[in-house]
Amino acid sequence: MVARSQTRWWHTETGQDGRPKVVCTLCPRECHIPEGSRGFCFVRANVGGRLELTTYGRSSGFCIDPIEKKPLNHFLPGTAVLSFGTAGCNLGCKFCQNWDISKSREMDTLAQQAGPDAIVDAAERSGCRSLAFTYNDPTIWAEYAIDIARAARPRGLRTVAVTAGYISPQARREFYAWMDAANVDLKGFSDVFYRKLCQGMLHPVLDCLKYLKHDTGIWFEITNLLIPGENDSPDETRRMCDWIRDNLGPEVPVHFTAFHPDFRMLDYPPTPPATLERARQIALEAGLHYAYVGNVYDRARESTYCPHCGQCLIERDWYEIGAYHLKGNRCAFCDTAVAGVFDPQGLPDRPWGAKRRPLVIL
Repeated sequence: MVARSQTRWWHTETGQDGRPKVVCTLCPRECHIPEGSRGFCFVRANVGGRLELTTYGRSSGFCIDPIEKKPLNHFLPGTAVLSFGTAGCNLGCKFCQNWDISKSREMDTLAQQAGPDAIVDAAERSGCRSLAFTYNDPTIWAEYAIDIARAARPRGLRTVAVTAGYISPQARREFYAWMDAANVDLKGFSDVFYRKLCQGMLHPVLDCLKYLKHDTGIWFEITNLLIPGENDSPDETRRMCDWIRDNLGPEVPVHFTAFHPDFRMLDYPPTPPATLERARQIALEAGLHYAYVGNVYDRARESTYCPHCGQCLIERDWYEIGAYHLKGNRCAFCDTAVAGVFDPQGLPDRPWGAKRRPLVIL
């Protein structure tokens, strides 16, 4: 049995009823939690007047994935990543495509237990170059993720956060100090969208993105899931891309991914491929150097091109890598630097490819 974590980012206040409450300051919600109750994310609870992370050391499952599945196209291409998550979420997205995990009442899905050292040992034995905190948002289990990253870093393993970026300024400083890469899910580009479909706010996510760019050395990419009739208008895409260019720079990759009906939005149609193609074209016209489509088969628009000469540098067929024309981080044709984290030796001798292998950690 793995011990429960001593949590950070909370204090106590006296409620209007005169009883003390725990105030969780991990994310912008700042949940006021009475004794015996839980916050919005469900996994942070007031136990005896202290905030407890009830999922510390417990996982919904471990799996070895291609790093491109996170998606990260400019971070150690072709390598394997040990992926895992817990339960719960601090957003309430009606379109959640991992709802069985993110909306779980934890005991339904948390079947495996493992401490930080055991997870790092398993990643090393499996030949993984990195660990991904994913499936549900690692923000809500930040203490567990940090402890794993502390164990991983001295052993040369990188850590990746797949997140919605919904975290408070005080928590993000410590959390991202231990991350090497991130994929941030920018769900839409309006407050109306975030309030209506995510039960959240846009500005904390934009603040997090600016923090990653200007105050850390983390490599990060952005994912934008396009939902028909909700966040897929050309105007919204153009405003988002202009904001990314002006605030984060043109070298941050953006992945436009297809929605499929799920959770509480089963009556919506899937995203047409033409919508993704249009969004990618808007991004390129806005001056972004790297724009991709995802969740559909489109070899040409999943591949990486040199922003200077236009040659294909990394060819992708779903998660299989074909032609590879980088020398270190430079275009093999014109020597232009390509933004990202690339192995100086190029691809691994045996790229991981599209395999997805479940793993049991004992």
